[in-house]
Amino acid sequence: MLKPLITLVALACSTAAFADPIEVRTYRGQQQVEALPQKIAVFDVAALDTLAALGVKPAGVIGNLYVDYLDEVAQGAEIVGSLFEPDFESINALAPDLILAGGRSSTQVEALAEFAPTLDMTIYGDDLMAVALQRLEDYGRLFGKEAEATVLLDNFQAKLEQTKSLARGKGSALIVMTNGPKISAFGANGRFGWLHTTLQVPQAAADLGLNAHGEAVSAEFIRDANPDYLFVVDRLSAIGQGGADAKATLDNDLVRQTTAWQKGQVIYLDAASLYIAGGGIQSMNRVLDQLIATFEANG
Repeated sequence: MLKPLITLVALACSTAAFADPIEVRTYRGQQQVEALPQKIAVFDVAALDTLAALGVKPAGVIGNLYVDYLDEVAQGAEIVGSLFEPDFESINALAPDLILAGGRSSTQVEALAEFAPTLDMTIYGDDLMAVALQRLEDYGRLFGKEAEATVLLDNFQAKLEQTKSLARGKGSALIVMTNGPKISAFGANGRFGWLHTTLQVPQAAADLGLNAHGEAVSAEFIRDANPDYLFVVDRLSAIGQGGADAKATLDNDLVRQTTAWQKGQVIYLDAASLYIAGGGIQSMNRVLDQLIATFEANG
């Protein structure tokens, strides 16, 4: 009689270990997934950024994260491939409960779903920050970290309001990304557009189109836009490649004529945070910290 009783107790405990499924907002719509997964593989740097802030430790990560502030959370995790090429043998051996993909790894979602439930957590749309904060909220619910998510959200909102207050009346800005000698400009609808829309910083070049990946421009374009602030993302620096850096590319007679250059208001943003981990809660905080320091220094 004792043996069946032990079996029943074990079954009851095992059943209790499974959390109820919850609805998570993903790039592909609402998706139901078991809450409190114990073993996760992460193929999206923005997701890993936010998970690290919540205190969630991944079991599997990609081999090159590009952002050094995530090295600690990745320590001890299995390497399960790269952003573009999952290592399916490693994933199979890891046997994760859940896989998080997104952004550059979103094309691999179907293949990854063969091994475990997979969520496409790409951060997208006209209001990237709103989606990023949705991700924070959903990760909090998914991993039982609601309290931690609320603290992160409240602290971020306070920092955001501080940045907006400091930016008010400071003039216009132009967002550019350099890729060696090439320059692209981004408007409010581009991938970095929240620096305009959420911070309410006017565009120096109002006619920039809707291309999320930016529009190729020249130094002459920057001179004619004449921004009060020049926000710069150095792509080669973000991905750890050699070549002409942003400072070398922009240091020319035309860009030197702008108000931004002459007043020392060219801000070389934390490129890896913004370009690779964009939408992660730590990434956004790091960018706001840079802007706060700049606006405070300029009165």
